[in-house]
Amino acid sequence: MSFPLPRADKRPLFDARIGGNSLGNLPEWDLTDLYPAPDAPEFARDMADVVAAGAEFETRYKGRLAELDAPAMLACIREYERIETVAGRLMSYAGLRYYQNTMDSERAKFMADAQDRITDATTPMVFFSLEFNRLEDAGLEALYAADPALARYRPVLDRMRALRPHQLSDELETYLHDASVVGSSAWNKLFDETMAGLMFRVAGEEEELNLESTLNLLTDTDRTKREAAARALAEVFDRHIKLFARVHNTLAKEKEIDDRWRKMPSAQHARHLSNHVEPEVVEALRNAVVAAYPKLSHRYYRLKAKWMGLEKLQVWDRNAPLPIEAPKTVNWDEATETVMGAYAAFAPEMADLAKPFFTDGWIDAGVKPGKAPGAFAHPTVTTVHPYVMLNYLGKPRDVMTLAHELGHGVHQVLAAGQGELLSSTPLTLAETASVFGEMLTFRRLLDQAKTPAEKKTLLAGKVEDMINTVVRQIAFYDFECKLHAARREGELTPDDINALWMSVQAQSLGDAFDFMDGYETFWAYIPHFVHSPFYVYAYAFGDGLVNALYAAYEGGLPDFQSKYFDMLKAGGSKHHKDLLAPFGLDASDPKFWDKGLSMIAGFIDELEAMEG
Repeated sequence: MSFPLPRADKRPLFDARIGGNSLGNLPEWDLTDLYPAPDAPEFARDMADVVAAGAEFETRYKGRLAELDAPAMLACIREYERIETVAGRLMSYAGLRYYQNTMDSERAKFMADAQDRITDATTPMVFFSLEFNRLEDAGLEALYAADPALARYRPVLDRMRALRPHQLSDELETYLHDASVVGSSAWNKLFDETMAGLMFRVAGEEEELNLESTLNLLTDTDRTKREAAARALAEVFDRHIKLFARVHNTLAKEKEIDDRWRKMPSAQHARHLSNHVEPEVVEALRNAVVAAYPKLSHRYYRLKAKWMGLEKLQVWDRNAPLPIEAPKTVNWDEATETVMGAYAAFAPEMADLAKPFFTDGWIDAGVKPGKAPGAFAHPTVTTVHPYVMLNYLGKPRDVMTLAHELGHGVHQVLAAGQGELLSSTPLTLAETASVFGEMLTFRRLLDQAKTPAEKKTLLAGKVEDMINTVVRQIAFYDFECKLHAARREGELTPDDINALWMSVQAQSLGDAFDFMDGYETFWAYIPHFVHSPFYVYAYAFGDGLVNALYAAYEGGLPDFQSKYFDMLKAGGSKHHKDLLAPFGLDASDPKFWDKGLSMIAGFIDELEAMEG
């Protein structure tokens, strides 16, 4: 069972020094919907069920898939799905408890032990995908034709069969499954625990701060504080840079070995397969964004430098508030009302779906010692419900983060009707509802703006978020491409990795920036590079897709709301071409991405016009 990642450096989220009282009553997770307690008999019962069922599944079906008729194949797949659901529930509970306090050794042990047991219990099931992929196409077509209930699973089975050319022997696949707990996942834990334990001494601050608190200072109105935070980050990252370089070298080499054995044509190909997206579509997205750097990020940051009265921006100015921006704290009730109002204005059904997140313990919003940084929505399993994690500090951008993660949650609730195997949306489409939720909330706030300065602040904030979502994530993607390509030629020193990072930063941010000494190490804290290589382009994909969707909505496309809900309910049961066809959109058309990018350019046009 995989876990969602905190958002990839899209915005600093919280300052651990600020208490929750001024923000109102911040909600906490109620994990009893999963299990009453770690030592609850229900947890032990389900763990025993997975262990027994995994062994029984192997005994009943291994070596026999080619003999099964349609009803028997359907029964096999449904039992596989049931075991996946129970295992997912167990790991969701263990993982979410851990994320509430990553520094708690008991919680870390509980999750690690659960992961070990689940891995052992599901090892006997590894044969299923391998053996299924060896079935003849003609025989499978006959089974699908014989039973519509079986044919319903075809999308996920087809995605599995797309891996056929890259499949290893049964013995090797089983070994890799077994060894996973001491391979990449072990390095992931080392990275997470190291990051959670880092403390930063920022000039002018009375106490040492953790990572998120220090990142948060990069959005402070005081430029001296922003600079002090950036230099503290650089100092600590440099002190640990050999460890972070070792993590990246090891994971990139492990991936190179895996890709070589599987005959993957590129380091990115496995991600494209799991996303069910063609490499040429991703390449078209990447090329469109890079070509747009001058009219997007380069142009905007020159404008921002002018507003701030600076010849050049420094890295600590990138997410700085504008000089005209009045400091504002948004309490939890106001944030809830803003987002729920935006959702309800689009469709009352969307607000109804979002309501339990606020009332039933589905959101954990407060800042707590040891809590994982960032924000995410975790779907758990389709028989329970999603959980949203925030680190809410009351900044206007935190409201947008709430809108984003709540969009994920609503999407996950709607897709749950597909069942465990078909509900999971490829990453390229997983950001659709979240970014759309942000856009709805932004438009509501913009409509409510009372002064030109407030409108300008909102527009600039949205442009910065879009640049962070599109430009910055594609720069991240290019960095990963360069990193993995270079690692295939040999071990990379920290200086080698630093140089790759700076090459994409200069290209993407443009000539408005000077880069301080030390910024070259800022690749070190991005979790996606460690946890999920090449994940980051999904953000840009989602933003471009939503911009095109929103243009269709604003243009009055008939029955937009019902078509939108149908798309979310589909989960992973349809290809992106089929999902976008009702809206008259096609992501495989290179011009598709220009539509989304033109929306960002249009916002910058508005900001430039305000200068006149």
